[in-house]
Amino acid sequence: MALTGMPPGTDADIARVTEALAMITPRWNARILLALAGRPLRYSEVAAKMPWLQPGQLHPKLRHLCESGLVERTEYSGRHVTYEHTARGTALLPVLPLISTWAEAHLEESERPLPAIEQIEDGLTLLTRRHAAAILWVLKARQETSGRALAQTILPTGEWTNIYPPLRQLVTDGLVDNPGTGQPYRLSAAGQGLAPVLAALSAWAAGRPLAQAAQHPLWGRPQKPAASQWVSNPPRPIPAAAPDRTAAGYSRDLFSHPAARRVQPALPAGGPRR
Repeated sequence: MALTGMPPGTDADIARVTEALAMITPRWNARILLALAGRPLRYSEVAAKMPWLQPGQLHPKLRHLCESGLVERTEYSGRHVTYEHTARGTALLPVLPLISTWAEAHLEESERPLPAIEQIEDGLTLLTRRHAAAILWVLKARQETSGRALAQTILPTGEWTNIYPPLRQLVTDGLVDNPGTGQPYRLSAAGQGLAPVLAALSAWAAGRPLAQAAQHPLWGRPQKPAASQWVSNPPRPIPAAAPDRTAAGYSRDLFSHPAARRVQPALPAGGPRR
C-alpha cells in the first residue's frame, strides 16, 4: 500500500529508509551494533561493554536486533550463546560514521565534546521524526513548496493541516527552512547535507552495495558533465596578395570549462538543534 502520493519507486524508497531507521534508532541499539563489531561475543561480554544498562535491559535489545536481521544468536549449549553481526548488520556499520560526520558538521555545538556515538544517536533522533523522511524527500525533489502542496503529496488521503506539526518540528531541528508565514518551505544547509547519509541508508535498505549510494537519483552526487569541447573560430583568410600563405582552416584546439565551485552559505549561529 502506498504511503504517500509520490511515484511507486520513490514511495518504496522512503518506506525502506523509514524502516531501516526504526531498526537502529531505538535507544542503545547503535551502541550494541558497534560493540559487536569484531569477533562473536557472549552475553556477559556484551553486557561488560555497556555497564550502564540495568539487568534485564540488554536481552530485549539483543532480541529485537536479532528479529530485525542485524544480529545473529548462536547457541552452542544452554550456557554458551554468542552474538555477532549478520551480513546485513555488517553492511550497515559504514553508514554510522556518515551520520556522525554530518552531526558534527551541522548540529549545534555542545558544552562538551561529544563522542561519535552520541553524535550518531542525536542524528538518528532527528531523522526518525514523524514523516521526516517523506518531507525531506519531497523538498529535495521540488527545491521548495508550500505546506499545503507538501501535504497533498505526503498525506493524500488525510487532513492536510496534519503536515504542519512534523514540518514545524523539522524547522525547529534545523533541517528545513521557512522565511515566514505564507512562504515556501525548503531544505536548510543541514538538510541538504544529509545527502550522503540518506543515499547510503537507501542503498543499504534496498540490499545494494554502499558504493552505489552515489548513484541515488535524488540524494546521490550529480554526475559531472563531460568537459565541454569548444572549436575555436576559423582564422581569417590570408589576403590573396600573399601567395606564400593559404587559409589555415579550423583550429581543433579543445577547451574544458570546469564549473565554478559554489560556496555553501554559512549555518545560522549555533546550528540546528539536537
